[in-house]
Amino acid sequence: MLRPRPLPPVPEETVLAARAALSPNHPYLQLADELGELFADEGFTDLFPAHGQPALGPWRLALATILQFAEGLSDRQAARAVCSRIDWKYVLRLELVDSGFDGSMLSEFRGRLLAHDATTRLFDTLLAWCRERGLVKVRGRQRTDSTYVWSAVCGLNLSWPFSPSEATSWHARAVTARKSGRMD
Repeated sequence: MLRPRPLPPVPEETVLAARAALSPNHPYLQLADELGELFADEGFTDLFPAHGQPALGPWRLALATILQFAEGLSDRQAARAVCSRIDWKYVLRLELVDSGFDGSMLSEFRGRLLAHDATTRLFDTLLAWCRERGLVKVRGRQRTDSTYVWSAVCGLNLSWPFSPSEATSWHARAVTARKSGRMD
């Protein structure tokens, strides 16, 4: 169950720690300060049931998913980053002592995006924000959002089953391509 709430401010202790430990030009600090309420809970209400256990704020999962993709982290690694890194805590507006969340929450969030045919929601929202600020050209070269790619792969899996070794091979190729900058 989702109870939309306004985004909280970055906790004062987290602000002080981040400003002391990180460069003022740190991209995540700038990102957090600039994004504001880009991924507010109201943009995700259709993904959650009306009844049940309260859900973790989808805005927080959306930002964690973007940071995860930007750094090429697994769900478990991203959950550790939420727990241990000041820059991630700043972006996610968490107290320094916050233990974060389990990595399975990221997978579940992506599953909700897939189940509700909203695979491009994060990418499209962020892309529009970047265009408004002149960070991306309208006809510029752009990469495809990983959630959208995984959605397409999931569709393939229904008609063309991968063995575990084939899936590992495809994943390794994707990681290599991303690191080398080749996406062909």
